[in-house]
Amino acid sequence: MENTWFIIVNPNAGKGLVAKRLKWLCSRLEQKDIAFVVEKSKAKDHATKLVQAGIARGLRNIIAVGGDGTNNEVVNGIMNQRIIPSQDIRYALLPSGTGNDWIKEYGIPMDLDAWFEMFVKGKTFLQDVGLVSYQSEEGVEKKRYFVNVAGMSYDAFVVREMDLLKKPISSRLAYLLYGLSYVFRYKIPQAQVWIDEKYKTGKYYLINAGICRYSGGGMQLVPHARPADGRLAITLAGHLTKLGVLLNSYRFYNGTIGGHSKVDTFYAKTIRVNHEKAPILLEVDGEYLGTTPVEMKVIKGALQVVVP
Repeated sequence: MENTWFIIVNPNAGKGLVAKRLKWLCSRLEQKDIAFVVEKSKAKDHATKLVQAGIARGLRNIIAVGGDGTNNEVVNGIMNQRIIPSQDIRYALLPSGTGNDWIKEYGIPMDLDAWFEMFVKGKTFLQDVGLVSYQSEEGVEKKRYFVNVAGMSYDAFVVREMDLLKKPISSRLAYLLYGLSYVFRYKIPQAQVWIDEKYKTGKYYLINAGICRYSGGGMQLVPHARPADGRLAITLAGHLTKLGVLLNSYRFYNGTIGGHSKVDTFYAKTIRVNHEKAPILLEVDGEYLGTTPVEMKVIKGALQVVVP
């Protein structure tokens, strides 16, 4: 079983793209005489349970076929199991979602032939993993691992509102337009922030913590993030006016967000965030989770990923 690849599939990702990519992947693996088994997730967070069950059966190599949401669920399965060290499991993502932000950090190809060439070469990289504690909408304290970007305040508000649309966002432009349209509905909250115990308070339009750089369809809200340096890249955007947000939206994409006078960037081992009045929203890897109080930390070198 140790040489068998466990393929986890989200059949709802990528608007039908997954089924085509899965058929192609199985064919190529068979041509190379590479053993594999396939499981399909049936509901939210089901992929996490499938991964844990697969590892318990002795599977040590995992391919996820899906987008950033599937990626997060599979990683949580790897990190939540206690059978073997998480970094002893080889993990590859065949990107098949709509955003595909995490792969941008490594240049993991969307092209199938290029992806399979990368896969066969078998080069791997030990990436850091973030762990966040938060409060669910039901008031229950929960934990979640993330491998890309955790976003609070307006970032999480946009993700929650898009979830309510009940339809996938099909392009980078669509994500930007939806995101900017919500500016006029959002009231910036007063936050209490501890960055490695250094205390700050204020109204923050964005509070982001990154392992990798890209989120929201290619935005760089934490352009200083490095996936293996044992630190979270932190971006705090202060009380920007609505016009200021619109005029500086180009900074979201070109890596210059830290150049704005009301934006500070840091590195930290931990960050804690609490609210003064209204709870502050939280999303990780594009998935809305809940609210403050929030605490994040980084686990160095916890995930072995297949990269170009």
